[in-house]
Amino acid sequence: MAEPPRDIAWDDVRLIDAIARAGGLPAAAARLGIHHSTAFRRLAQIEALIGAPLFERHRSGYVPTPAGEEIATLAARMDEDITAMMRRLAGQALAPSGEVRLATSDSLRADLLMPLLPGLRAAQPAIRLDVVTGNAALNLSRRDADIALRASDAPPETLVGRRLARIAWALYGVEGMAGDSAPWVLPGEALSGMRPLQRRAAGIPPERVALRCDSVLGLTEAVRAGLGVGYLPCYAGDARAGLQRLAPPEPELAGTLWLLTHPDLRQTPRVRAVMDHLAEAVLLHRAGIEAA
Repeated sequence: MAEPPRDIAWDDVRLIDAIARAGGLPAAAARLGIHHSTAFRRLAQIEALIGAPLFERHRSGYVPTPAGEEIATLAARMDEDITAMMRRLAGQALAPSGEVRLATSDSLRADLLMPLLPGLRAAQPAIRLDVVTGNAALNLSRRDADIALRASDAPPETLVGRRLARIAWALYGVEGMAGDSAPWVLPGEALSGMRPLQRRAAGIPPERVALRCDSVLGLTEAVRAGLGVGYLPCYAGDARAGLQRLAPPEPELAGTLWLLTHPDLRQTPRVRAVMDHLAEAVLLHRAGIEAA
């Protein structure tokens, strides 16, 4: 038996509104924290459901049709109603509480996350944070973690969240370590996913390799110890006394910082509270992360 046709959902309305505001799919997807291919597929499904095109596709972008404009107008009205309701309810809800499991890498934990946690603790004293460190992404669908703070250019489409910043990388060394003859500290096989960095590493003669390390924090500690020069994220290299940039940040090596969760968890009060606080706190430090 065929399934009955579904009604249009609030997430559908939000997507149409985001595309209308952004004028295209990639920017709308970034605004909603989803992959652009997901946005493309969902738009096609919504248009099939409605039975009418919602946008005219031009080289310059997406222009709403009358049907698209009507849905975007509805979205704006709904957003105003929701905002008014939230203002009325402000202060009535209990403060978020409970445990939130947050997965991140060792370098992000040490140099970016930990300095932000006192502020989170002060703002949300009833939330207990369980930080899980690992350089391999945990499966949020299986609840290995509630939130992930990750550097990734291709986060899983099954997750939702926010793109926070571009992570700048540059060449670092201790004073006196610059020069063509300096030894190198390079990423190990565990960091094989960092392809631009691995391509740079492949060009270093073996006799000049002092050390390989399987984590970004390990690379940072090795360069700080004077074992050699190496590429590091600027948020880590700039934070280490005694390290100096030997060259400007290299755009090819830049990564993207994401704050992610599973769609089923994003409206959980304690998860929402942690994500909102960390997103705002990271954005305050965005210039240093992007080495602007």
